[in-house]
Amino acid sequence: MNCYCLLLVIYWNEMLLSTVGSFIFTSSVFWLSNIFLMVLDVTGWPAALLKYKIQNSKNCPLRLSDMKRAIKVALFNQIVVGLPTSFLIYWVMKWRGCTCSPNDLPTFHWVVFELSVFSLAIEIGFYYSHRLLHHPKLYRHIHKQHHEWTAPISVVSIYAHPVEHVLSNMIPPALGPILMGSHLASSWLFWALVLMSTTVAHCGYHLPFLPSPEAHDYHHLKFNQNFGVLGVLDRFHGTDSQFRASLAYQRHFLLLSTVPVSQQVPEPSKKTSE
Repeated sequence: MNCYCLLLVIYWNEMLLSTVGSFIFTSSVFWLSNIFLMVLDVTGWPAALLKYKIQNSKNCPLRLSDMKRAIKVALFNQIVVGLPTSFLIYWVMKWRGCTCSPNDLPTFHWVVFELSVFSLAIEIGFYYSHRLLHHPKLYRHIHKQHHEWTAPISVVSIYAHPVEHVLSNMIPPALGPILMGSHLASSWLFWALVLMSTTVAHCGYHLPFLPSPEAHDYHHLKFNQNFGVLGVLDRFHGTDSQFRASLAYQRHFLLLSTVPVSQQVPEPSKKTSE
């Protein structure tokens, strides 16, 4: 009986760490990554960063009512949608042999390999789920909510219909850890990277020393380009052809100076008729 109780306690603690613990961890990463950008969007402070705004004629500054609307949807998805879904993901990961025991922590080299597999898995999962949601019969009922923001802000990364939040925001990042039967520490590391990456991709600012958000910003602007995360499947399927012919593509690079890309790659001058 005592042995049974001990196993029950271990299982219960493991489940709580993998679900509630993951919820607390990922929510903390998300809001800590967003809070500075939220202040920048609403107040325009610090003003020195406004020159990095990609679509500088939109949401600059952002109305407080719009920010509240975005926060409300984000919190709903995290708590009402995300937390129950975390239990489903936990049971699948448990079935695949995933663990959270400190005795089973992976080596550094194995984590690097896992991250490579995770990245490929999320590219496949997100690209095809995202394209599916752009199907006309699904778009207006589900994905249109996310595209209310033609000039995205960071919080909009999880501003979505509940179905989309599960299908595109939660399942693709979990595919790699499920496939690999990974330790929870590896999953948390990857999920933190994913959350910070999607925050930057939606932030609307091409800031120095951060990954370029030009590709996904262009997706929000045009709707039918750049469906993936890495760009591999977009190139394979030709769903980045318009983007690659655009000025945004010329600006799609890691900014290693404080000079905005809009100045490094300026708009072409308009020829005046004689």
